[in-house]
This record gives sequence, structure tokens and C-alpha cells, in this order.
Amino acid sequence: MPANRISKLLEDIRAIDPERFELVQALRNIVLGLDSSISEEVKYGGILFAADQPFCGIFVYTKHVSLEFSAGASLPDTFKVLEGEGKLRRHIKLTSAQDIAQKHVSDYLLLALKASPKP
Repeated sequence: MPANRISKLLEDIRAIDPERFELVQALRNIVLGLDSSISEEVKYGGILFAADQPFCGIFVYTKHVSLEFSAGASLPDTFKVLEGEGKLRRHIKLTSAQDIAQKHVSDYLLLALKASPKP
């Protein structure tokens, strides 16, 4: 069951780094609050979010949390915070809860959700 896998991953993150856990929880709340149809699952070592198709994911690293956008290369980078040079993906590195506002995470999440391919 996906909820159990998500809970287990979150428990592991909390045990390793409570600050990063709080950052992940804040990001999850924002993503899940975008639309009631958004689902989440543990995949590739992080949490992927989908509304019909996957559009973003949260991954925890040693010194930061990364918010990954599946089609990030197609998103307008108005605030110049997207990182990465691949054909499709882009990400935003976050080290604190303040980064959520400073890096305009909500704006990018809305763009990513709207750009998400529909089946």
C-alpha cells in the first residue's frame, strides 16, 4: 500500500534529519494542496506526485532537499531558480523552509501541474 511506503520513508527521513523532514512535509503539503486529484507514491528513493501523469517529486540528499520537475525544461524560469541542463528535467534545491518562499516554489509547482501532460 502506497501510504505505508510513504509513512516509512517519512519516518526514515525524520530519524536521520528532523529539519529536512520538516522541509519535506512543508513541500508535500503545498503539492497536495494544489488539487484534490494529486496522488503520491514512493519511487526512485523519493516521493513522486501525479495528476494523471507525474509532474514533480521530492528527494532528500545529504545537504539539501530537491524538488524535481518532470518537464522542468519547458517551464518558464521567471525567478531564475531552476537548476539542471538535461533535455526534460529541472530542479530546485532547498536547504531551509525559507527557501520555499524565496525560490517561489508555489509558482513553479502551479506551472508544472498545468504543464503536466494529460492522457
